Amino acid sequence: MGQSVITEPFGGVLSRRARGLSMIGAASLALVGIAVSAAAPSAAMPATGRIEGVVHLVASNEPAIASGAYPTRRVSRPSPRTSEIANVIVFLKNPPRQATLAAARASMMQADESFSPRVVAITRGSTVEFPNSDPFFHNVFSLSRGATFDLGRYPRGQSRARVFSQAGLVKVYCHLHSHMSASIMVFDHPYFTMPSAQGTFVIDNVPPGEHRVSAWHERIGESPKDIRVEPGGTVRVEFSLPVELQSLTRP
Repeated sequence: MGQSVITEPFGGVLSRRARGLSMIGAASLALVGIAVSAAAPSAAMPATGRIEGVVHLVASNEPAIASGAYPTRRVSRPSPRTSEIANVIVFLKNPPRQATLAAARASMMQADESFSPRVVAITRGSTVEFPNSDPFFHNVFSLSRGATFDLGRYPRGQSRARVFSQAGLVKVYCHLHSHMSASIMVFDHPYFTMPSAQGTFVIDNVPPGEHRVSAWHERIGESPKDIRVEPGGTVRVEFSLPVELQSLTRP
C-alpha cells in the first residue's frame, strides 16, 4: 500500500518562513525597546548635585587675630583697593579624597609691599608663582606644616615658583618686610571656589549625600553649615562672616 504524500505549494512555504522571521524580528525590536526605555531614566538622572549661595560680610568689633605661624606677626591689612570678599574661600569639608587631581598654576604677585592676591585656593599638586614687581628685593618663605620653603632674595622682574603637594593651609611671608602675609589653601578635592565680587558662589558636580560646607576667611577661620545634596538637586546656602570692615583702610 503506498504512502500518501501531502504537498504544499512553494509559495506557501515561503509565506510561512516570512511570517516566522517577521515574528522573530518584532520580538527582538520589542526587547530592544524595553532595554532602551529601562536605561533612559537612569541616563537622564544626574548623579551629582549643585551648591549655590552668597557670602555676606558683616561688621565686627573683634581685633585682627595673630598669625599661628609667627605670634609676633599679625595678619596684614589688605590694600584699600581690595575687597575682603576676595579673601574668602567656600569649600566642602572632608569629601572623599581623590587620588588624581587636575593641577593648576596660580600667581601671587609681590607689589607695593604686599601679596596680590593675598589668598589663593588650589588643588594638591598645583604650582604657585611669586613674581616680584617692586623696585627692591623680596624673600618669600613659609614655615607651615604643609609646606616649609624659602625662595631666597630676588629683585624686580624675577619670579620664583613652588609646587604644593600636601593639602592644608600655608601661610606665606617675606623675610625682608615683616608686614607682608598671604594664605594658600591646598585641597585634596575639587569642591571649592572663591566668591564673586558680589559674594555669590557655585560648586558643581557635588556627590549626593550629607555634607558640611564652610566659608573661610583668613582672620576669622571657618564658618561651617551642614547640608544635604540630592542627585540633580540644588542646595542654597548663605553665610554671614563677621569681618572687621575697618580693615579696608590702612591704619
